[in-house]
Amino acid sequence: MKLDKDLVREILLAVEASSPGESITLSLENRTDQEISYHVLLLHEAGLLVGQDASVLADVFAVWKAKRLTYKGHEFLDTVRDGEVWRRTKAGAEKAGVASLGLIFELGKSVGKQLIKERLGIDLP
Repeated sequence: MKLDKDLVREILLAVEASSPGESITLSLENRTDQEISYHVLLLHEAGLLVGQDASVLADVFAVWKAKRLTYKGHEFLDTVRDGEVWRRTKAGAEKAGVASLGLIFELGKSVGKQLIKERLGIDLP
């Protein structure tokens, strides 16, 4: 299964909007449980959220549930929350052939700085 950048953002937004609890059951439109679970696992491995292995049987696909965002997850989400920043970040990543979450995060920060310059006339380092 490929990394779906839009699903990553959707999951982070959904987890942020959820009430704190032991684990969060995510139901996202046009997404399968397997896709969501796999991406929760990836986000857990990337340190963007705390995930929990909720698999009960070893012979079925892994079931991962989100528990909460990490500080790094909040930072990533705050960077790509704005729709225009996200659109430009994705376009830049696709043009460059980049799929790594770390590089997408860095690209999102650069795009955000560019938008601040465009909108406010302020140059950020």
